[in-house]
Amino acid sequence: MSQKPQIAVGLIHWPIKDKAGNTVCTNVTNLDVHDIARACRVYGVDRYYIINPMKEQLIFVSRMLEFWRSERGAGYNPMRRTALTMVHTAHSLEEAKQDWGGDIELITTSARAIEGSPGLGFKELKDEMLSGDVKKYFLLFGTGFGLESSVYQGTRVLEPIKSLYEEEYRHLSVRSAVSICLDRLLGAW
Repeated sequence: MSQKPQIAVGLIHWPIKDKAGNTVCTNVTNLDVHDIARACRVYGVDRYYIINPMKEQLIFVSRMLEFWRSERGAGYNPMRRTALTMVHTAHSLEEAKQDWGGDIELITTSARAIEGSPGLGFKELKDEMLSGDVKKYFLLFGTGFGLESSVYQGTRVLEPIKSLYEEEYRHLSVRSAVSICLDRLLGAW
């Protein structure tokens, strides 16, 4: 087996689109922090960044992490502590990239095809990740109704998740989307 690629997941809360197409900042949810961290741990992701410019939102995440990383939280659920050790916070994508450091390949995701982007296939990216040419990959996911178009600049866009049967409905929870993407890219099948 080839050397494991270095992978980070970023959950971006700004700039995000709302259902009317406006650029907004979304709130961090407790479930997104816990469930995505657990999926990241299962698939060997190195870091999981919660990216939100709102100081209060990052304080919320820090308090949550502080509890679960403490002896009291770990005593209640040691597996959760293990998963949450990889969680980091950042005010912006740039800050997260600087924190992780090095030459990073940015991979964005979207529920729909992005105009002007051919879409990077899951198999293509998985083969690249496992080729032995160790790179750092940063998989970026949006909240709300998806990433604002400026986030896609300078990235490769992973093909949308889709069903064999239903083409119109594309509104998975971000937790589900992260889990599906990680399994397609890092699953042992």
